[in-house]
Amino acid sequence: MPRRAKRVFGRLLSRGFFKGEASQVAPLLLNKIIATADGRVGRIVEVEAYEGARDEAAHSFRGVTPRTRVMFAEPGHLYVYFSYGMHWCSNIVCAPVGVGSAVLLRALEPIANLDAMRQARGPRIVDRDLCRGPGRLTQALGLTGADTGMDVLDATSPVGIYDDGVPPPPHNRGLPRIGISRARELPWRWIVPGNAFVSRGA
Repeated sequence: MPRRAKRVFGRLLSRGFFKGEASQVAPLLLNKIIATADGRVGRIVEVEAYEGARDEAAHSFRGVTPRTRVMFAEPGHLYVYFSYGMHWCSNIVCAPVGVGSAVLLRALEPIANLDAMRQARGPRIVDRDLCRGPGRLTQALGLTGADTGMDVLDATSPVGIYDDGVPPPPHNRGLPRIGISRARELPWRWIVPGNAFVSRGA
């Protein structure tokens, strides 16, 4: 994604926000805003945590590889990977350098420039399905593997994550993660309860 000036939607999150483990950061990311340089904006309504060496489902479980190197880098960077040879998925790196922890962005509630999202996803896609699921979300925002390593906390970056004052849901319990075969028992998925844009059956 090219670097351009982007619109601001509240306060850009700080590096410190992402320095906890993914299972701590993930529920706090709910109701935060992600915005791109061309005005595509969504509210984060579903996330999953993945935590390095203690999480067999994490890509970083077996350590640093060319693919996962960014997961062990400074928090606040994008990790975008290709899933099942079909679509890209977007994660935000968490925890101190060297840990290999990240939060998968699973669903957004679209807020602005839905026309650009439809252009990326397909003109007949209904609003509810524009960003529901990690592959759809990443496609709707126009992100690909070329964006891995992008610093979403840099004010000059083409993608940023903001706090517009809407708090995360209180007393929000974790749910089982989706689409994995290992460590499925960990309750490391969180949603905004009652939101129409979360995954089916969530």
